[in-house]
Amino acid sequence: MCEEDKPVDFAGYQPLNFDKEFRGTVSVRRALQLSLNVPAIELLEGVGPARLVARMRRAGATPVLPDLSPPGLAVGLGGVGVTLTDLVAIHAAIARGGMSVPLVIDADRPLNLAPPAKVLDERASWYVASILAGAPGPDHVSPGSIAFKTGTSYGYRDAWAIGFDGRHVIGVWVGRPDNAPVPGLIGIDAAAPILMDAFARMGGATPLRAAPPGIVEATAASLPQPLKRYRSPNEPIVAASQSPEIAYPPQGVRVDLGIKDGDPMPLVLKAREGAPPYTWFVDGAPIGTASFGGTTSWEPKGPGFLKLMVIDAHGASATGTVFVE
Repeated sequence: MCEEDKPVDFAGYQPLNFDKEFRGTVSVRRALQLSLNVPAIELLEGVGPARLVARMRRAGATPVLPDLSPPGLAVGLGGVGVTLTDLVAIHAAIARGGMSVPLVIDADRPLNLAPPAKVLDERASWYVASILAGAPGPDHVSPGSIAFKTGTSYGYRDAWAIGFDGRHVIGVWVGRPDNAPVPGLIGIDAAAPILMDAFARMGGATPLRAAPPGIVEATAASLPQPLKRYRSPNEPIVAASQSPEIAYPPQGVRVDLGIKDGDPMPLVLKAREGAPPYTWFVDGAPIGTASFGGTTSWEPKGPGFLKLMVIDAHGASATGTVFVE
């Protein structure tokens, strides 16, 4: 999925990238790897800053907002107070597959007594980890073994880097104890080399978690049209004259495909109305695209309930559930 890295105005708030340059159309993956601020705020507008802060707290962090004000879009670019421990807790949840990890200094000094909580879906956590593992690192480090993120505070007062592999999470902060600015203090140059050296001193990186079931790996070109570009919730949708419908199989039916006999037939899927081409999904994973007639087929791996969805060329969709046997 791609989005636009270009000048934008959110009711007077005009975020800029760190280098004050814009790169036009970029993938969401690349935008995060390059720490592009404008795409990040565009996505945060769709998610909602309050939901982001709530997930941070669920991970065990204690974000501090200015004057106890409600979360605004600026929290996506550092407009919220967090400690190095908070950042480690957040990244530990991502590394653990979306579950929070209680942190302790030692057995007698727990930092977070809250019971483990679900911060992110396991698949969402894997996607984020995969993106961070591909981020460009210091010159002597090859991407892929360590998932990490760097940051630089306003005024060059703080440079940090947080990274994890399949076993450890490490956080690094660089700055002055009196909070004075240090011109040129940047996370990727000052903190990231220390982070990578710490992993090397621990014997090298442990492989990251394996992909959970349901992961979809696809190029932007292979995605259905509605998923190729991120659309702001405020952007008008050009709708088809009629929304698509699942013509077959009907909602809630049992379809006998002969699975129990060991010689199953494929499940025929047919859409009507809407605007072709139609993209079909089963249990959230794309299985094919159909043009005229909206008909395609797919072979289930076994009996059970299936969640069907079809999306037409304008992004309108229809869903249904069936049982195959």
